[in-house]
Amino acid sequence: MTAPSPGAGGAPAPLQAVYEGWRGVSEPVEGADLRVLSLGAGVQSTTLALMAAHGEIGPMPDAAIFADTGWEPRAVYEHLDWLSGGNVLPFPIVRVQGVNLRDQVIDRATRSHGRFITIPYFLQRGGMGRRQCTGEAKIEPIHQAVRALLGVPKGARATRYRVEQWIGISRDEIVRMKAARVPWITHRWPLIERRMTRRDCLAWLARHVYPEPPRSACIGCPYHRDDYWRRLQREDPDAFADAVAVDRAMRAGGPIRGMRQLEYMHRSCRPLDQVDFRSEAERGQLSFLDECDGLCGT
Repeated sequence: MTAPSPGAGGAPAPLQAVYEGWRGVSEPVEGADLRVLSLGAGVQSTTLALMAAHGEIGPMPDAAIFADTGWEPRAVYEHLDWLSGGNVLPFPIVRVQGVNLRDQVIDRATRSHGRFITIPYFLQRGGMGRRQCTGEAKIEPIHQAVRALLGVPKGARATRYRVEQWIGISRDEIVRMKAARVPWITHRWPLIERRMTRRDCLAWLARHVYPEPPRSACIGCPYHRDDYWRRLQREDPDAFADAVAVDRAMRAGGPIRGMRQLEYMHRSCRPLDQVDFRSEAERGQLSFLDECDGLCGT
C-alpha cells in the first residue's frame, strides 16, 4: 500500500516536503516473520490497535508491545489494563521494562557510582542535557521483546528475520517518522497511510464508542507543555506531587552526577512547584493575536 499524495486539504504546507520524502515507504512487509504494534496506550497507538481488531488495517499484528518506563500516569496503566482484558484485542499485549526512569533520576542524584542514563532536562545556563531515555526505556526493550517473540537467544543474531513494526504516528506528527535502528525491523505507519490526524483518531474512537485514551508520556518528561502540567496538577495531584518531589531531588545535593550545572524539569529553570502554569489568557494577558488568529470557525 502506497501512501497517497497530500493534495488540497492534505498535509500542511510546511510538512508537505517531509510527507513527499516518505511517500511509498509505509506498506506491509511481504512475508514478515513477525508483526508487532508499538503500543504507548495513548490516542494514536490505541486507535491503531483497535482498527486492527476491527479488520480495518492488516495484516493482523501478532502482538502489541508496551515498553513500561515505570513513570507513566495512573490513567495510562488503567487504560492498558482495559485494552488487555475483556476480549478487546484479538492479539496479546506484551509488557516489558528496560529501566525505571524515575528510579534512574533519583539514583543519579543520590549515588556517586553505578550506571545511569540521562533525560534531557533543562540546564541552568541554557540548553538541555543528553537524551538517552527513549532508547534505553522504549526502543531497546521493544527490540528485546521482539527477539523473545522470535525465539532468538540472547547474544544470537536476528538478521535472518523480517519484522514489521507498526508505529502510531499520525499525519500531524509526520516529522517524527524515523527508520528502525536495526536492519531486520521495518517500521510501518498505518495512520500515515490513511492520512489520519490525532483528531481523526479521536473521531474514530467516538464513532465506535470507545473511551478516550489518556496522553501517554512519562510524568517527569521535560517536553511537557504548560497545559499538560496544568491538567496534571488539576486531575492527578498525586502524580504532580511526585514530579515536584523528583524535580526537587535533582538539585538537592548540587549539580546531578555527571553535570556541572543544575537541571530543571521545566523550561523556565524554576522549581516545578513555583511555576505559574496558567495561560496568558488566564493571567489577563490576552493579546489581539491570541484572540483572533484567522482560524475562527475552521
